[in-house]
Amino acid sequence: MALCATVAAPAAADGGTTTTTAKPTIVLVHGAFADASSWNGVVERLERRGYSVIAPANPLRGLYSDSTYIASVLDSIKGPLVLVGHSYGGALISSAAAGNGRVKSLVYVSALMPDVGESGMSLAARFPSELGTATNSVPYRAGGVSGTDLYLKPDRLRPVFAADLPESTTRVMAVTQRPVATTAFSEKAKVAAWKHIPSWFLVAKQGRTINPDQERFEAQRAGSHTVEIDSSHVAMITHPEAVTDLVLQAATAAESARPELPATGSPHAARTKTALTGIAAASLIAGAGAVLLGRRWGRPTS
Repeated sequence: MALCATVAAPAAADGGTTTTTAKPTIVLVHGAFADASSWNGVVERLERRGYSVIAPANPLRGLYSDSTYIASVLDSIKGPLVLVGHSYGGALISSAAAGNGRVKSLVYVSALMPDVGESGMSLAARFPSELGTATNSVPYRAGGVSGTDLYLKPDRLRPVFAADLPESTTRVMAVTQRPVATTAFSEKAKVAAWKHIPSWFLVAKQGRTINPDQERFEAQRAGSHTVEIDSSHVAMITHPEAVTDLVLQAATAAESARPELPATGSPHAARTKTALTGIAAASLIAGAGAVLLGRRWGRPTS
């Protein structure tokens, strides 16, 4: 009996059949003309629910370089991840999550969700919006590199970008907006992580920056869990509760998802094999003990 307890102990210490999954870290990626503070209302609500949250600064220089940057941020975070992208940020999480097995869910908030070979420009050509007539083009030079930045016209920011925010707020947004390089919308996606990772999508029905029909098309194509709300393009600012609820759905799904069996030779497989071996050994020892006791006490064994 003592031998049985000793052999079985490693399986119990390793958790037996009980699996505990850590809460995922939520990574919030903002879009064009904005900064990470646009997530403030969502961050506060997620942190009250016990989640770790990171809202990195999106460089807004181009799909390839920006997604590489976001992927490097993900590499610095331990444990499971849920990525949330607003607007252009949706294209970034679709690329940055590719090949990262720790990303369990993708959440798109009034976002771009390109397939391989698509760009923000090609999607907008199929689903026109008012953004094309609401921007100013400004040449820039930086570190020997030159290009073109897009700014929202101050008088167009509120009706096109944030119609359900007060005018006093949108005046400040117009002054403090962060421009986006045209390469953010012209570069074609090389990967589409939403084909392999479960996704959630919030359609902003009153959005005029991205056509709501484009958002519905993207969500349906990806098989996303979809909600629609009466919001302008900046739903995370105007409806932080609804956005938080959707992120929590994705996070809860990530927490409850049964982990896949790892490849042969992984640490988990080794622990599982050890536990099963321990149980088998314990059974054999217990059986042998019963035989010996039966012979000693003159009792027949079955």
